[in-house]
Formats: sequence, C-alpha cells, structure tokens
Amino acid sequence: MKFAPLALLALAASLAPCQTAQPGGVSSEWDIRKLLDSLDLEAQHLKPIIDQVKPEGWAAKGASGTYVTQWKAAQSELRYLLARQPEKLTLALETYFRMQAMESTVGSVVEGVRKYQNPALAVLMQRALGENSANRDRLQQYLQELAAQKEQEFQVADREAQRCRSTLLRQSPSGKPVQK
Repeated sequence: MKFAPLALLALAASLAPCQTAQPGGVSSEWDIRKLLDSLDLEAQHLKPIIDQVKPEGWAAKGASGTYVTQWKAAQSELRYLLARQPEKLTLALETYFRMQAMESTVGSVVEGVRKYQNPALAVLMQRALGENSANRDRLQQYLQELAAQKEQEFQVADREAQRCRSTLLRQSPSGKPVQK
C-alpha cells in the first residue's frame, strides 16, 4: 500500500519516539529539542521587527489591502511558533509547515514594507528570516530522515505480516502444518 507523502510524514512525526542518534539515522530527541529552541529564539528576534510594520497606512500610497491580511497572518503564525511546546516531537512537522507559511507570508509583506513604509525595515525583516533558514533546513532534514526510517519499519512489518499470513495459510484447520 502506498502512502501519500504528507500522510507518511504526518504518521512518521506522530511516531517519533527516537531516543538516540544513529550514524545515518534520525537525530536524537535532545538534538531536535535544541533545534526547536533555536527556531523559537530566532522567531523572538523576528517579532519586534514585524511589530514595526504598519500596513494599514499603505493604502493611501496605493498598496493593496491584502498586505494587511498577510501581515495579520504572519503575526498569527509567529505567535503560534512562540507559544508551541517544543518538547513534543509530534509538533515538529506542524512547526515546519507553519514556519514555511510564515516565511512565505512575511516575504510578501517585506515587499510591501520596502515599497510603502521603510526599505531599511524590509532589510531587517529579510535578515531575521535568513537567520531561520539553516535551522529550518535542519528540521526538514530531520523530518525526511524520520519519514525514511518509518517507511523502512513499515516495510519490515509488512514483510513479517506476509510471512505470518503465509504460515497460517499453510496450516490445516486442526492447527497442524499441511504436508506437501
């Protein structure tokens, strides 16, 4: 049975009780906690910069009203990232997707800030987003490693189930193996 990639990642993240890092394997729980703490710290650096953005006044300069919506969405995603509980590994996948959504939204708002408010503030926002890129990439790598590990475990479990099924089918109704 084939899993959709997102379903597999979601399942893998929910089954993330890894305790030790193995060569070529999944990062340890401790390493992922440190990574999520780093992401949290970098999100804290971005918050005061985003708070300086004032897209409500941009309309007088010809800006689209969608900047206000995007700015509010970016603030909402940032609040989520700052309020989550990084010690729960099952949040790693959700954190990654929300982080991507926030970065995309903030990237759009940066263009509005550059054009309608203050180019220097736009540069600060871009730098703050750039701080997160290495940790975001590490989180993505962890999720890929975890998904690969879980996929291998599912394959082993499937082969074992097929072997057991084959053994059961070869047994007679009395429970004794059928002679060929």
